Amino acid sequence: MIAEWMRSKFELSRHMSNGNVRPMEGLRGLAIFLVFIAHFSPMMDAWIQPGTALAKFAWIVLPIGRAGVDLFFVLSGYLIYGSLIGRAQPFVPFMKRRVQRIYPVFLAIFAVYLFLSWRFPGESKIPSGMPDALAYIGANVLLLPGMLPIKPLMSAAWSLSYEFFYYLTIPVLVGAFALRAKSVHWRLGFFVAIVLVGALVSLRYGGYVRLLMFIAGVLLYEVTHHRLFRAAPGAVLAVALVLGFVSTQTLEEDPVGMVVRLAGLFVAFFLLCHTCFTVPDSVFTRFFSWTPLRWLGNFSYSYYLAHGLALKTGFTVLRKVVPPHPQGPGFYVVMMAVMFCWTLVPSVFVFLFVERPFSLAPKRGVKKSVDAQPPVDPESVSLANAPAAD
Repeated sequence: MIAEWMRSKFELSRHMSNGNVRPMEGLRGLAIFLVFIAHFSPMMDAWIQPGTALAKFAWIVLPIGRAGVDLFFVLSGYLIYGSLIGRAQPFVPFMKRRVQRIYPVFLAIFAVYLFLSWRFPGESKIPSGMPDALAYIGANVLLLPGMLPIKPLMSAAWSLSYEFFYYLTIPVLVGAFALRAKSVHWRLGFFVAIVLVGALVSLRYGGYVRLLMFIAGVLLYEVTHHRLFRAAPGAVLAVALVLGFVSTQTLEEDPVGMVVRLAGLFVAFFLLCHTCFTVPDSVFTRFFSWTPLRWLGNFSYSYYLAHGLALKTGFTVLRKVVPPHPQGPGFYVVMMAVMFCWTLVPSVFVFLFVERPFSLAPKRGVKKSVDAQPPVDPESVSLANAPAAD
């Protein structure tokens, strides 16, 4: 009975179970677990002895965890572009669906942050003075932090800003360049040129290079949909994934390091998704079709926005139960499991009572479509005083 209840609440694939939706859901599960690692690891610093192997391990997994947001961008790029290139869609209804997908959960969690900012003014990011406070809150509601130099009230806002920028620009590109009427090879050349120009500009000036991860999803859709080449052999894919995660160890403050990181993850996630979407019997496809991982992916957006406050609460309690003092690897692993399970509680609550009824519920007489369930999204969560998932 419990299994049936969970299936009714967390299963979203249903009639599309034979397509690439199932491994996509599992890939979201991987992405959100990486985001969890990016926030859990630095919060464990007080219980790790500096200079030890555990400290080095925690330092290494931190940037690997941040790659979870990049994987979300690739999946979102694939899904939204595929929806737009497949059929003409008026801009306003398209954006209305995007707003419906993003805002219910965002506003619910944002309200919690506003309440906590009022309740604990010493930790609030909201400026003093009514005009400045209202302007700051308004900028956050419009998802401007990230694309503009504004410190977000919710750290997740930086990636939601990227996501919404993609939502606004990709239908304009598709329409302005009449991409539906162009050949697949013309479109591939067009987007490859965008990637090359964007990378060169980033090498010179830095900037929003991570936006190019959406283009990885665009290229992925074209290559997958038109079956342009076979999936990489398993050994090649494994090497690409290792090199991709190794590339995360570069200095992100350095434009060259950021482009190297982008290139590594761009190739690794492209090949991984391509295999999962085109080779049903591959070990990667089977793994990312694993039901618990898919269900995690299905409520990943709620988790993405809700787990930051849960982590902060969990570590506040931990400090009282186990005062900060160097511990061994066993303690690190146990606390990772405990904190991950704890963060599932509010995330599932938000998913069941906000995301499902307000963002995922199909309109009357209309079946759920892949387009109604984009993967974000981003990406990203964090505590008010913890490092953003970037």
